[in-house]
Amino acid sequence: MTIKTDWMRGCATALVTPFRKNGSVDEETFRKLVERQVKNGVKILVPCGTTGEAMTMSDQERIDVISMTVKAARKLNAHVIAGTGSNCTAETIEFTRKVRELGADGALVVAPFYNKPTQEGMIAHFTEVANSVKQFPIMLYNVPSRTASNISAATTLKLAETCENIVATKEASGNFSQIMEIIRDKPKNFKVFSGDDMTTVSLIAVGADGLVSVVSNELPKETSDLVEAALDGGYSKARRIHYKILELMEANFIEASPAPCKFVMKEMGLLEENLRLPLVPVTAATRKKLKEIIGRI
Repeated sequence: MTIKTDWMRGCATALVTPFRKNGSVDEETFRKLVERQVKNGVKILVPCGTTGEAMTMSDQERIDVISMTVKAARKLNAHVIAGTGSNCTAETIEFTRKVRELGADGALVVAPFYNKPTQEGMIAHFTEVANSVKQFPIMLYNVPSRTASNISAATTLKLAETCENIVATKEASGNFSQIMEIIRDKPKNFKVFSGDDMTTVSLIAVGADGLVSVVSNELPKETSDLVEAALDGGYSKARRIHYKILELMEANFIEASPAPCKFVMKEMGLLEENLRLPLVPVTAATRKKLKEIIGRI
């Protein structure tokens, strides 16, 4: 049976990682961003995922960022799901064990990228990871647009049924039929989170448990309020917020994320607009469009 994680519900923020001009992690700014999230209603923090540019960070940098997040979360009564996935099973296991030792509440484990494993390979990979950290909650992360492979509904459900500590999935496939199949057939206690801001209200309406968000980096209160309203059945309020911030949700992906998000956050005075190669700042045309959108919110 899936272990209970009652805290795993609501709005989770896939945190950006602020960098200085010299490329180092800006620890002071990061702590301020974490505090801003929790003060505005976000209760789950997700460092070192796609939005955090984790693939450009060293293991030590990721450890440091996750450690900072855990320390802040303990003071602020929040939870941490740390990104630990890679396309190597052994490396994923090693890093997941490290974040468990750091005190994270769970791990976000992306489908192996580049390798393009079969569904049998997916099951073997995630089972091996789960068995290496028994009782430590794992959230699957399905994002085929980045990994070049999809975790099918059948695979997700099998993992949920056979690995008690695979407790959730972040579904960013955009495949509503697949996601609804998971929601319909999932075992008790297994959670389904939207991995796309735009689909949140729709998926919660059919039984999803929350959102792992990009737009909440910019607008934590609005995003948290949207998710909570939808979970409480307040769809009139949820729709109102949804349409208010929909343009920004979509604009965050005009160019490779998190470049648009970091530009917006720079305009809000929250961080410096520094990314790590191969990501670069957004174009002049995108800057103009983002400024117009910000002005309308």
